[in-house]
Amino acid sequence: MPGTLRVVATPIGNLEDLSPRAARTLREADLVLAEDTRHTGRLLAHIDSDAPQRSLHEHNERDRIAEVLELLADDREVALVSDAGTPGVSDPGYRLVAACVEAGLRVEAVPGPSALLAALVTSGLPTDRVAFDGFLPRKGRARRQRLAELAEERRTFVLFISPHRAEADLTDLAAALGDDRPAALARELTKRHEETTHGTLADLVGHVAAGVKGELTCVVAGAPQGPGPRLDDAALVERVREVMATGSTKKEAIAVVARAAGRPKRDVYQAVVDAGS
Repeated sequence: MPGTLRVVATPIGNLEDLSPRAARTLREADLVLAEDTRHTGRLLAHIDSDAPQRSLHEHNERDRIAEVLELLADDREVALVSDAGTPGVSDPGYRLVAACVEAGLRVEAVPGPSALLAALVTSGLPTDRVAFDGFLPRKGRARRQRLAELAEERRTFVLFISPHRAEADLTDLAAALGDDRPAALARELTKRHEETTHGTLADLVGHVAAGVKGELTCVVAGAPQGPGPRLDDAALVERVREVMATGSTKKEAIAVVARAAGRPKRDVYQAVVDAGS
């Protein structure tokens, strides 16, 4: 009988969050696939596991697949972990799991810590309909397009943010979605200096302006269901300028602002023309 690939969630900070089932799985595995074997080695030592490790990260995942499928076909038990949290969620693992499913091999989840869920349930924002959007693209058209899509997203959504890009990401989100969009920023979840800051996107920009350290997860309220207060022409023009400041062209900015304001693009365009912008 073929073996099983077990996708094991590991602590995102506090080692006490490793479940007994996860610890047993990591002790009994024939092989542990780790994003960083040094990092996971410390976790394995903590639970007295001497299971052998092999690296599986974003640069070698494709090359590892055939080897792992062969091991599983040979009745080996393989555990997949990332550096923290649940593998495959903005971490390596998706391609391997997809290959196992396609090959008809058994895949099990050993659930546990998740920064996405921890941030969501402490955000104070609606949790009945939620979207996860990973990291924003770093630049260019892909980034502008993603921001435009998020401006229309009706569900609460969750993003991961790198500390060194926090001010830029939050500033661009505020420009595209509006300064007053409710949001929460969770930092260092489950660790000693854990904190969650609640407010608007503008508040969060101010919070990180002096610099911020640690892992960040941002939860943002979805776009209002109905039309908000009607913006006058001056406000529309100002919003267009804010969106253009993120790198969008005038045409792209007009489209973003029109969608967010629930106004025809021609109205926003005319306001920009009348203002001489």
